[in-house]
Amino acid sequence: MARVLVLHGPNLNLLGEREEEIYGRTTLEQINGDLKRQGEDEGVEVVALQTNHEGEMIDQIHKARGNFDVIILNPGAFTHYSYAIYDAIKAVPVPVIEVHLSNISAREPWRGISVVAPAAWGRISGFGPLSYRLALSAACRLLKSYK
Repeated sequence: MARVLVLHGPNLNLLGEREEEIYGRTTLEQINGDLKRQGEDEGVEVVALQTNHEGEMIDQIHKARGNFDVIILNPGAFTHYSYAIYDAIKAVPVPVIEVHLSNISAREPWRGISVVAPAAWGRISGFGPLSYRLALSAACRLLKSYK
């Protein structure tokens, strides 16, 4: 069975209670539950983790090697400056789909810059919690096409 790691970055543990006008009312627990159910429907195991620490995110990307087939990554604010996360993605032969709840290109100018995007398969942003579901759908279809 294919395995997908969903890795949520800093402050995403506060979803549903922070900046609802940007991030909505859906909690991280609800997003993870939806993804696990979707994964079951697709025949894919989904494991979701959240960290507020850059080093932990890098460690989880490294641990994905040989354990996961795809990583769905919302690097949060690390998106805009973490070359270390970019390097981790490049170093590990596991495809990454970058995800954001908000349309980062339509917000403050500095948010439109993603230093991790060039290392990712692709990016989905601006659809709220649906961004994650779209990423999982893409991951499942890509996994099927490579079998």
